[in-house]
Amino acid sequence: MRSVILLVVLLATIAAPAWSQRRRGSRSFDHTEWNVPYTGRFTFVRIRYQDGLSGGFGSRRDPGWAHDYPRAERNFTKMLDELTNIRPLIDASNILTLDDPDLFRYPIAYLSEPGYWNMSDAEVEGLRNYLLKGGFLIVDDFRGQREMFQLQSQMQRALPEIGMVEMTADHPIFDAFFHIPSLDGFQNLNFDVKPAFYGMFEDNDPNKRLMVIVNYNNDIGDYWEWSDAGWVPIDLSNEAYKLGVNYVVYAMMR
Repeated sequence: MRSVILLVVLLATIAAPAWSQRRRGSRSFDHTEWNVPYTGRFTFVRIRYQDGLSGGFGSRRDPGWAHDYPRAERNFTKMLDELTNIRPLIDASNILTLDDPDLFRYPIAYLSEPGYWNMSDAEVEGLRNYLLKGGFLIVDDFRGQREMFQLQSQMQRALPEIGMVEMTADHPIFDAFFHIPSLDGFQNLNFDVKPAFYGMFEDNDPNKRLMVIVNYNNDIGDYWEWSDAGWVPIDLSNEAYKLGVNYVVYAMMR
């Protein structure tokens, strides 16, 4: 399995420089002009939102929703294509808002940095309808109690009847493609915090469909983004890819 992962990581380096140049040369991170038309193939969708930060994270100009874009999704979809029969688009992805009707064409969406996430009333309605009609949301790249509180407050606006439940490794999502026997081995290299995973379930019933998976105190998108750069341990990148593949396979089967 390691040889397969290293092969895909090597392939990911081919497209990365061009995207990095386009990113550094851009004044805006809307980038919806790069969206591709719906074709029926799996397309990675990233959620764009307004946040309370100006100037992005540290010296970076990208807002929280755009962290790790587009290298994370490009590397991940290459891996998904190599390992499964899903055959995703590997050279393009979409950026959509929660109140965009086109979101309902795509079964899975990815939300980064929810610690700074604020929804309009239209986005609240859009998120609720998306999840209740079968959509699946991956929440990633945040840490600490304050950021968790912000996520919970926004999710409660959309789904006040549904709470977050801490996940355990016996849930089917952790055996959807790769068998992940334990969640204890995950770690956050950037912060001294223990990752955990939370879920939101249809009808608030853990035995029913998982609608939202929350990577708390974690950042699997960061591992995807830099897996081809030698900046993160291979074993941790492997585990992040396993999680992502499992999330997609689980959501596509439900």
